[in-house]
Amino acid sequence: MDLPFDGGISRYFAESAPDDVRSAIADAGKKKIINPDFPYDNRWKRSAYDAALADLQIELVRMQAWARETGQRVAIVFEGRDAAGKGGTIKRLRENLNPRAAKLVALSKPSDVEAAQWYFQRYIHHLPAKGEVTIFDRSWYNRGVVEHVFGLCNPEDRERWFAQVPEFEDMLVKEGIKLIKIWLNVGRATQLQRFLDREKDPLKQWKLSWIDVEGLSKWDAYTAAIGETLTRTHNDVAPWTIVRSDDKRRARVQVIRHVLHQLDYTHKDATALGALDAQIVGGPDLWHV
Repeated sequence: MDLPFDGGISRYFAESAPDDVRSAIADAGKKKIINPDFPYDNRWKRSAYDAALADLQIELVRMQAWARETGQRVAIVFEGRDAAGKGGTIKRLRENLNPRAAKLVALSKPSDVEAAQWYFQRYIHHLPAKGEVTIFDRSWYNRGVVEHVFGLCNPEDRERWFAQVPEFEDMLVKEGIKLIKIWLNVGRATQLQRFLDREKDPLKQWKLSWIDVEGLSKWDAYTAAIGETLTRTHNDVAPWTIVRSDDKRRARVQVIRHVLHQLDYTHKDATALGALDAQIVGGPDLWHV
């Protein structure tokens, strides 16, 4: 089978990956979490995950009904390491919601016209109207991390962006939009294992890009850019929530619980909603490299 990008991910694993990362992947069991810093050794049991997720789907439907009835606007920003599980988490978040009022925004590379506009301009069109929930799969935070790591913006533009982010998000919140920012994080071995799995799966190869391949050798640069971005854009008005996603099941449930905990929707069932796991979800102090 032909591998995407000439097998660049497999080649990185064989030739360039740090020894501890390569060993962690080689020694991993089927259900074992390969990030040694993760607070659990094994993946959450499927039965417990399915039960929790089923309860949360009902709560999500209740939340959407409340939003439509009250006109509440909700914007959920998903960011994170590559292969951290954003797509799978978003799928579980919106799979039973009315798609007419639960929009997914995943913008591609800016067009020439968009590149000549104010940086935030192309995102404004997609902000939620009354009664809508809008989910951003990547967002205006591209400038803080990936554009910086790959030299796609100059330092002056990035500094201007850092100055404008708090003002932009403050305007959204004062306008009445409930803004929820989520950062999914994974360890280096977990990320590489997921890339290797995608590389070999014909149904998932489309998820890979040249940035994924080139980014494997830029882990430390990403780490520095992420740390700076989280520090400089976390505040009381628009705080970051970090979710450790080496176990996708735990991460998905904790993300949905966090979102629902942030919204005062009617008929909320606290028992069905469940408690947050402070070892998995928290503020920037939970950020681990």
